[in-house]
Amino acid sequence: MEQTAISTHPHRIVDLVALKEKGAEVTCHTSFEVIPVDFDHRDSPFQAHVFMCYFSGKVNDTEYTFRKCYARGCSHNLCPHVSQAVMIANRYLQRDYRLLKQAGIEVEERLFSLEDMLVKFDGYQEQHDPTLTIDDYIHLAKEGIEVVVKIEPEYVPAVEYFGNYKNAQTFLTVNFHITSLGKTHDFQRCFACYPTDKEEEERERQNRVANARLQELYKEFDQALIKYEKKFFA
Repeated sequence: MEQTAISTHPHRIVDLVALKEKGAEVTCHTSFEVIPVDFDHRDSPFQAHVFMCYFSGKVNDTEYTFRKCYARGCSHNLCPHVSQAVMIANRYLQRDYRLLKQAGIEVEERLFSLEDMLVKFDGYQEQHDPTLTIDDYIHLAKEGIEVVVKIEPEYVPAVEYFGNYKNAQTFLTVNFHITSLGKTHDFQRCFACYPTDKEEEERERQNRVANARLQELYKEFDQALIKYEKKFFA
């Protein structure tokens, strides 16, 4: 699982970077959508809002498009509150912008907006932990603080709701249970997804995408000396 294949039809940020480094002309544009999604999660179905960014452009003369989930937010304790999720999504998005710009790929640095989101959720109180990301724990580990991570990949069936239609989608989600400084926090990150009715055609390809993204994260874990066991989608 060490190899990371470079697709001529990019599905990831690192694909765009690698193609640019090989001399390809790469353009990149973004658009955003915050999608209501019903997750059929084990015995606890719940609704959340998924923060999705669509990347599109051209590699030389070939058009491409792919989407990436940056966070999900809801009004209960099965995922971060939406006000936290928008900050988490923007932190990960800004990291991807830095990768693109370092490679010489110009992209307008637009971000997700909290506008009109909080009005959909009542009862939020400022009693939540600080908004942390997995990157924060990587930095702690690099400073010599012990970080232990338990990793659980899973396929989560869901239904996305758009303006005039709904779409059954399967999310390749990883649950990270991170213990450090005497506390354990749970994080969920989506590494890929596919239309549920196209599972036969799409599952294997999206497994490769998700596992390649996981491998990049594991490299960072290794460099920071984080304690964990590698797990992948099968």
